[in-house]
Amino acid sequence: MMRRLHAMLYRNRWLFSRRVLQILIILAFAVELPEGGYFAQGNLSSSVWFGIGLTDPYIWLQSLLAGAPLGKSALIGMLIVAGVYALFGGRIYCSWVCPINLLTDLSYWIRQKLNIKNNFTLSKDIRVSILALSLILSLIGGTLAWEAVNPITMLQRELMWSSRAGMLVLASIFLFDIFVTRRGWCSHLCPVGAFYSVLGHYGKLRVKATTAGACNGCSACIKVCPEPHVLAPVVAKKADYVTNGDCTRCGACLDQCASGALSMSLNLKKATTFKGIPVISQD
Repeated sequence: MMRRLHAMLYRNRWLFSRRVLQILIILAFAVELPEGGYFAQGNLSSSVWFGIGLTDPYIWLQSLLAGAPLGKSALIGMLIVAGVYALFGGRIYCSWVCPINLLTDLSYWIRQKLNIKNNFTLSKDIRVSILALSLILSLIGGTLAWEAVNPITMLQRELMWSSRAGMLVLASIFLFDIFVTRRGWCSHLCPVGAFYSVLGHYGKLRVKATTAGACNGCSACIKVCPEPHVLAPVVAKKADYVTNGDCTRCGACLDQCASGALSMSLNLKKATTFKGIPVISQD
């Protein structure tokens, strides 16, 4: 029994690791300590962890455009968060931190179990347009435009206090991802993902093709990847590394790859190009 459990956890080690981190982050805000207080105060937009203030760069940028007074502590907190995500890269926030990922992954799992094939086509440019619109509205309206409807904040409020408005938004995202389109919210609509895709475009934590295992062409990694296009150059052997900023670093491809043809590591080598496709220099 224990051996089977260990094998199952190993086969899904990236998924298990993400879930543990996501749940711990939620508990840090929600569970009160015996001596009073919480591990973390605030929310994912602006929080204090063990006396260190952290500010979401997207929220900070909206605040700046809205003309809100921003102190030195907010700037330092923003630079810390931005630096971490820029270093690791891609949309690592989306798969390892964002609580909405728990909801959309559940939607995807149900969609697979129900064998739902219909997939309404949506352009990924929509989320970029929403990102641009939120920044423009923040500038014009003098307010944090996206934060007013941010489902990430709504989910945290639901977990702590509950509200009908928040529940309606979250239920809409949940059902939208099941019945309308695959990974509809995270891949096509969420401006937070679009923002971190830009911020982490040159990040150094990358999925790569290994020399230890040979790809057998099963395409299992493509099928489970939330953003399948990011893996295409590696699977086609046109690139050694995934360099697209849309990669969430979720590790789903690694869990699924039975041949060990893929791995993920932090690589600080300079990126070059191969047939017009960014790869990592081996010099």
